[in-house]
Amino acid sequence: MDAFTSPPDFAPRSPLVRECTACGACCSAPDIHALRKPLGVPCVHLRSDCLCAVYAARPAVCRSYQPDWVCGEVAPLPTLEARMRRFLEIYGLEDEARL
Repeated sequence: MDAFTSPPDFAPRSPLVRECTACGACCSAPDIHALRKPLGVPCVHLRSDCLCAVYAARPAVCRSYQPDWVCGEVAPLPTLEARMRRFLEIYGLEDEARL
């Protein structure tokens, strides 16, 4: 399956959104062990404009992250908190994150 094709139980997303949208969800929702960042907590390096303050020195896990259909699902939401909640909801992690 193409990484930009949403699963059957999700509405289709635009095939044109294939680049990072700088929505901040991938820096907020998942846990990032290399940075000791817990699930559902924004990374300490995430700036208020949702860009990375240590982009040039970011860990390998961050460098290897590739945008996919989830980005198209969360990026249009109006706030970082809403994007983070939806990201966790998609993966069924909202209870684990205690949001």
